[in-house]
Amino acid sequence: MAGCRMKLELSRVVQGKGRLGVLKDLGKTGQHSLEVPGCLLHTHLGTVPHLTRDTLQTLSNLPAVTQVTLSNIAEHQEVLEEFKDGFRRFAGLHNTVLYCSLHDPATPCPTGYTTNKTVSVWGSGGRIELTVAKFMALQKTVQPDWYQSMADGETWQSGTSRKRVRKSVDRTLAHLDECLLAHQNSQELEGVEVFGVVEGGDILEERVRSGRETAKRPVAGFCLDGLQTGSMHQALRTQLIAAVTKELPEDKPRLLQGVGRPDEVLACVEAGVDLFEGFFPSQVTERGCALCFGISSDPELAGRAPPAVLELAEEKEASGETQHNGDSNPADQSRMTSFEIDLKDKRYKDDFRPLVEGCGCYCCVNHQRAYLHHLLVTNELLARVLLMIHNTAHYQAFFRALREALANDKLDVLKRRVLKEMTD
Repeated sequence: MAGCRMKLELSRVVQGKGRLGVLKDLGKTGQHSLEVPGCLLHTHLGTVPHLTRDTLQTLSNLPAVTQVTLSNIAEHQEVLEEFKDGFRRFAGLHNTVLYCSLHDPATPCPTGYTTNKTVSVWGSGGRIELTVAKFMALQKTVQPDWYQSMADGETWQSGTSRKRVRKSVDRTLAHLDECLLAHQNSQELEGVEVFGVVEGGDILEERVRSGRETAKRPVAGFCLDGLQTGSMHQALRTQLIAAVTKELPEDKPRLLQGVGRPDEVLACVEAGVDLFEGFFPSQVTERGCALCFGISSDPELAGRAPPAVLELAEEKEASGETQHNGDSNPADQSRMTSFEIDLKDKRYKDDFRPLVEGCGCYCCVNHQRAYLHHLLVTNELLARVLLMIHNTAHYQAFFRALREALANDKLDVLKRRVLKEMTD
């Protein structure tokens, strides 16, 4: 297998863990880059939910990496094989790096369907069982720029036995070895990068073993699986990530799967995570909600504070929103969080302010909360188009503010602003 083209150049490492830098030479031509910490562009079959390609392009500074998932693509394998030119061209994607993961992080999937030789994904037509041969055939058909290896990721529930967790790690390493062998012998996948998957449930020894053994393989980066929102308390998640990252090389990226809440993102960045899946705005939009958490434009955060990052705590306190600003319990990803407002609430029917004062997105510049409330209660399709525009812009602004805070030794300031939303 040829050496990895992808390069992670770190400019700062804060307190030995939080990493600031750029992931360079992405894609088969090496022309793209991605700042870290950062997130991927979450899509359903190559399309950001509710947004056309032209609408999406009205947003600036979008991630250079688009995520697609086999759970959505696998049922279209025969069509893609007949098309022959890969998923990027099939979906009309241009000027982006294509990353293919196993499952859609925004959609929970049933457990209990893995075997020693297979894993299952769930599409609109039901369960699809994948052997390594079928998994690799799909990758040849999709023709991504990088993909995660096949993995047994069904040990994230608390109470999973040590024996089952150990088996998950062993299976995942065996799948990785088979995938790497098939990859090495494939002309179609020449120049494509592979990310190894680190499993281990909530058992520290197995997490460390999985990380150490995966790092011995010729992979371009690492997917940290089984740590998603709802699987464990953040303190345990941080402990496990910190232990695993000690086993991983400094010059390869770490992608955390299934975590998107701002408070959890901050904690995981401090533990050494570089990349996140960008599914959180989609979940918030489907709830009919708008991201409205404060990312301070306080001068303490020196530099170029994005226009959408104004502190909203005083406004929420004055309007009483703090009493109805969501359930901060992370165990259920379908529940509203404390980082969003529910625009279906009747209090917004005569609220003529933008979603976020100072936000430069199309929705906030042109529309008011009252209009969004009207669109939602009348079930107009435009409601979620506008919400997705805003939520995507606000989430990207959060990551820009995070990088700015790391660069200026102000991460604690940003944390106080963001975590304040959970206590107000």
